[in-house]
Amino acid sequence: MANIVAIVGRPNVGKSTLFNRLVEKRQAIMDDESGVTRDRHYGYAQWTGKYFTVIDTGGYVSGSEDVFEGAIRGQVKEAIDEASVILFVVDIFDGLTGLDKDFAKVLRESKKPVLIVANKADNTERAYMGAEFYGLGMGEVYPISSANGSGTGELLDEVVKHFGEEGEENPDEGIPRIAILGRPNVGKSSFLNVLLGKERSIVTDIAGTTRDSLNTHYKLYGKEFILTDTAGIRRKSRVKEDIEFYSVMRSLQALQDSDVCIIMLDAERGLEAQDMNILGLAHKYRKGVLIMVNKWDLVAKDSRTADQFRKELQEKLGPLSYIPIIFTSVLNKQRIFQAVELAVEVFDNLNKKVPTSTLNEAMLKEIENYPPPAYRGKYIKIKYITQLPSKTPTFAFFCNFPKHIKAPYERYLENKMRKHFDFKGVPIKLFFRNK
Repeated sequence: MANIVAIVGRPNVGKSTLFNRLVEKRQAIMDDESGVTRDRHYGYAQWTGKYFTVIDTGGYVSGSEDVFEGAIRGQVKEAIDEASVILFVVDIFDGLTGLDKDFAKVLRESKKPVLIVANKADNTERAYMGAEFYGLGMGEVYPISSANGSGTGELLDEVVKHFGEEGEENPDEGIPRIAILGRPNVGKSSFLNVLLGKERSIVTDIAGTTRDSLNTHYKLYGKEFILTDTAGIRRKSRVKEDIEFYSVMRSLQALQDSDVCIIMLDAERGLEAQDMNILGLAHKYRKGVLIMVNKWDLVAKDSRTADQFRKELQEKLGPLSYIPIIFTSVLNKQRIFQAVELAVEVFDNLNKKVPTSTLNEAMLKEIENYPPPAYRGKYIKIKYITQLPSKTPTFAFFCNFPKHIKAPYERYLENKMRKHFDFKGVPIKLFFRNK
């Protein structure tokens, strides 16, 4: 049994601040507005040599105007079911509220160990104000300040007493990461939910429902990955609220942390400037990439549509036309699993090693058929090719005048490499060196 700690409570009591303090990075978005966190959010922490998973949840409310309220409550219940210890965060300033009492009833039903965390106890006087929470009859109250960290040590000492085992340091080490990126409302969260067969991300028609980047373990065909659902990325000029600005920052961070990016487009809108920016970034950071054209069920089709659409896309992509394209409908569950298979194939291409003999055999013939153009009457001879040890496919071509090989010839070589060794979805890099 893994060690799992769930952080729960009303909106705006400081749950995400506590989560970030425990996992020691700014992973969850924090804001003074209530209801910022919606989906449940996982991170890893350790205390006195014991490792555990921390779950941050949205604020628990009932009877509010918020359209997300029911879905958030569902997410909180899921987190409580998963947890081995529950941290019930309350706010010393607000004192004991009716909502805290109602929520305490829900927690008692769970039969899990619950620790009451009285947050915002920034000084001793305030810490004494936490005494009224003993009125809940749920045992010890731990006054802390998640903003400055005071009191968290005593709290964690108590938390780790409930663990049966050491736990794993970072269970995610070495597992391929696939990030799902795209503009708001293209269906990223729905895609994740269909794959998992349960509501992992809250889905509505409102653009910008997802705010944090959410990691989920996923197994398919005996392989394990981490899927990251991200907030929609749109142009800077369109980003109105601070929260959305942070959401976009988290999405770009998810892109950098991933191995493969699935970039989702809306079939009705096609490839827009913002999608090109995301693709450009994925290429720049040398990630495996595939394009998933979603909502394909909404496009009027004749026999040529998919081919035509693919052709137009590839023309727009230009030098990025090595990126494979798949047409899906998350709603109708059409080609959803093929999209993941394609992502796995791209991941394998990213780590592909080509034996030197095979490389030279194929490429020296191509070079002989079409040698590099001479420079000032001097013939350029490429003698030998080898793959360099790097995270993504990189090759060195040894020749007599490396500086005089021009971009068009480099493109020719890259195309031939792709033809022979199938580097679908992966940026490859060529270097020219003196022999």
